[in-house]
Amino acid sequence: MQNVLFHRALSLSSSLILATGLIFSANASSEATQTPEQKGLEIAQKQKAQDEGWGDSQSEMKMILRSPSGKENTRIIKLKGLEVIGDGDKSLMVFDQPRDVAGTAFLSFSHIEGPDDQWIYLPALKRIKRIASKKKSGSFMGSEFSYEDLSSFEIAKYDFKYLRDEACGDAQCYVLESYPKDKYSGYTRLISWINQAELRTEKVEFYDRKKSLLKVMTIKQYEKFEGKYWRPVVSLMENKQTGKSTEMHWTGIRLKTGLTEDDFSKNNLKRAK
Repeated sequence: MQNVLFHRALSLSSSLILATGLIFSANASSEATQTPEQKGLEIAQKQKAQDEGWGDSQSEMKMILRSPSGKENTRIIKLKGLEVIGDGDKSLMVFDQPRDVAGTAFLSFSHIEGPDDQWIYLPALKRIKRIASKKKSGSFMGSEFSYEDLSSFEIAKYDFKYLRDEACGDAQCYVLESYPKDKYSGYTRLISWINQAELRTEKVEFYDRKKSLLKVMTIKQYEKFEGKYWRPVVSLMENKQTGKSTEMHWTGIRLKTGLTEDDFSKNNLKRAK
């Protein structure tokens, strides 16, 4: 997320100080009259706007699946992403290791509204399978992430509610509740802790269809790219009902590498690298 510490310096002119004071008073008054729903939507809109303009990305990921007993299964994945003006992002994940999943490729076209389009190529079957909307709450490749979790964040797909301000580590966070509009969502609500200074998500709680806490995702480390775009480099998804977890480590993150729509073609999914 963009660093919100980039502000214009205020003039020491008494007239501008007065004007600034009047504007601040008006904004404070406006915030005081906001409903929790209006403030929640405003925070989500600001967070979304802060991350616009990254273009495309490439990176590598180590995905570590852990059982309740601590047994680990590690997978190596190549990732590509494309920012689409006027629609949701496109993403491609290709598994390199271990051998039993090598060549598996997952392609996702997120949309601002309506169901996303997602496909997975399974080398063992030598065919491309479309992920149906009703199945998107299912586990992605045995991890604690669902297909639904792999779509880009689109504001129109949620209703929002601001809950409170709260400390999160050394920072101060907005605590925001969001409710998926998709009737096939695996979640009834999500609670997010959003860093107020950087507008980046620090933690998310996921509640299942029975309204019970299902999973908690914690972003353990971020890095900034291009001087403004915050990207997670270590994250942990913990299933509170099964004791399983999935940890992700990103390396080699590059933005604005020149990828195009052709790099995200369903027809090339079998040959994706």
